[in-house]
Amino acid sequence: MEVKQKQSKANLKEFNWKFWSLVPIYPYSQRRTIRQEVVENTIWTFEQLQGIFYVVVPIRMTVVKLESGGLLVYAPVAPTLECLRLVNELVAEHGDVKYIILPTISGLEHKVFVAPFARKFPQAQVFVAPNQWSFPINLPLSWLGLPAKRTHILPDDSSKTPFAQEFDYAILGPIDLKLGWFEEVVFYHKRSRSLLVTDSIVSIPEEPPAIVQLDPYPLLFHARDSAIEPIEDTPANRRKGWQRICLFAMYFRSSVLEVPQWRKVFLNAFRASDRSKKAYFGLFPFQWQEDWYKCFSALRGDGRLFVAPILQTLILNREPKATLKWVEQVASWNFQRILPCHMASPIKTEPIQFCQAFSFLQQYSASILYSLPEEDFQVLREIDKSLYKSRIVPPPKGKV
Repeated sequence: MEVKQKQSKANLKEFNWKFWSLVPIYPYSQRRTIRQEVVENTIWTFEQLQGIFYVVVPIRMTVVKLESGGLLVYAPVAPTLECLRLVNELVAEHGDVKYIILPTISGLEHKVFVAPFARKFPQAQVFVAPNQWSFPINLPLSWLGLPAKRTHILPDDSSKTPFAQEFDYAILGPIDLKLGWFEEVVFYHKRSRSLLVTDSIVSIPEEPPAIVQLDPYPLLFHARDSAIEPIEDTPANRRKGWQRICLFAMYFRSSVLEVPQWRKVFLNAFRASDRSKKAYFGLFPFQWQEDWYKCFSALRGDGRLFVAPILQTLILNREPKATLKWVEQVASWNFQRILPCHMASPIKTEPIQFCQAFSFLQQYSASILYSLPEEDFQVLREIDKSLYKSRIVPPPKGKV
């Protein structure tokens, strides 16, 4: 018994990240890591978890073996002992981490891990997306913990980087949002014909990913229809909880989700099957319509590529021409798979499907299959309207 407890504590320490307060989101300090080989002996993904109020989704970094020796890391995750052990297994076989890429300027969940990850690999050169900014004070990169002597800005011309023979990249943005900017750098690994993206494109799996199932409680929490229902661990409930989580993550509040009166929420909390802190003291302010799965099915679309609704509604519609020009550049590469930082990965696809995912920016488009139901955008459009009418963000521009 004592040996088991010691082993349990050792395992806990292995995936504990002591700087979790920098990103105070679920699962806080307990960040498990799963490594997957995507292209044999060439590309690996490392998945962890992130979420708010049990709306949990994968966050992913990609590691690529370089032909010249060593490794390139795209979008680092938290450098827990478990994560570092898995990376160092590759280092032992394929050489040091030579390059670390920060491909975004606005995604806190990506930016916050780069400096601590870089400190674990002091020989690596760090390349970051241009136009970096911070809020509320715009600090220099060195103040954000990045090593000044080995941190570089990605040039507009990808041929001017030391890894140009193996990678092309295209920069989306910067898109001015007044409060800040949005920018993403998509990398193309020529040899494996793989596209590495951050947030610009996603695909949703029908079943919950393995990283989410290591601790299924968030799935089971959202599988219920009321606080009174008990938490019950079954494959069907895990699947149901995952699909509802996807609707939360993509829409905030879709057309099939209602918020009950708070009086009813508090009354049900007193009758809840679990009133512990873990279960938010029995509070469950969600009420799903019976046909909620139709909404998920329309969102997933048999695993198709699409742009997250929040990007469609609040960001990319500010610069439709520039975005479509970037899409054209990316589509010129003959990729056969996409590795996003979130949701499903790898996604077997071709440039034409990538282009079709951005058809929401085009006034005349034949890609009806890539359109999401307008009624599910209602809350996001209300948020958008409120923001630009208050002059907090610029107004959207017309479709091209």
